Amino acid sequence: MEQRDVRGHYEELAAEYDEHWVYGPDYIPWMSARIAEALRLTPADRIADIGSGTGLFAREVAAALRPEHPILCVDPSAAMLDQLGSPPPPDLTPLVASAEDIAEGRVGLPYERLDAMWLKESVHHLPDPARTLRGLADRLAPGGRLLVVMLPATIRYPLFQAALTRFEELQPDPNDIVGHVRAAGLDAGLGHVEHELRIDKDKYLGMVRARYMSLLATFSDSEIEKGIEEMRAAHPEPVLVFPDRFAFVLAERRGGKA
Repeated sequence: MEQRDVRGHYEELAAEYDEHWVYGPDYIPWMSARIAEALRLTPADRIADIGSGTGLFAREVAAALRPEHPILCVDPSAAMLDQLGSPPPPDLTPLVASAEDIAEGRVGLPYERLDAMWLKESVHHLPDPARTLRGLADRLAPGGRLLVVMLPATIRYPLFQAALTRFEELQPDPNDIVGHVRAAGLDAGLGHVEHELRIDKDKYLGMVRARYMSLLATFSDSEIEKGIEEMRAAHPEPVLVFPDRFAFVLAERRGGKA
């Protein structure tokens, strides 16, 4: 999907995004804790969630961390950021901007440098990930950390086969992302985390129909409905159980904190 199509996709989903995207009550706390743990976040850190959407993870991190500086929730969709509330919580600062805007310095930040930032399942939307990640790396203070959370090259979701095939065609390789951040001058490594999902089948089919994953927006209504029938036939069980495995590309700028 081109960037303008991605933005339009999320603009349409904004009001119902949290309902369709959250798998269960323990998922957001689990992922938020893994993000905070990987980035070694402290209350004094200047933090940005790049591609934050409705702030699901930033909100959870802020509640646990009690940061001294508001976490920047950066997203190109104003409608998604509006879900933070009006006014937003005092420990979150919405910023309507794309990752490219931040990387290229087209949008100013309230902090001269960032101590930590994460991109959660948004790197596949970047037209030029090498350039954008290099620019984001330049926004880090010495000792600053960058975390790219992404799905691996293949997934074991109970989707219809055409969607799984298209996912593999579109999804970047985490090893390539490691290469990009290393080329940007950061020390980087690759790890994985996994969480077992249990979700009511009808709810999951509703999420697919709502195109909760951006790749589903590349299918027509009739293709989605055909895919849902394929999923029903393949999964007669009322509760779907499947692994949600993520690649964690963690990078750090050499030097002490500034």
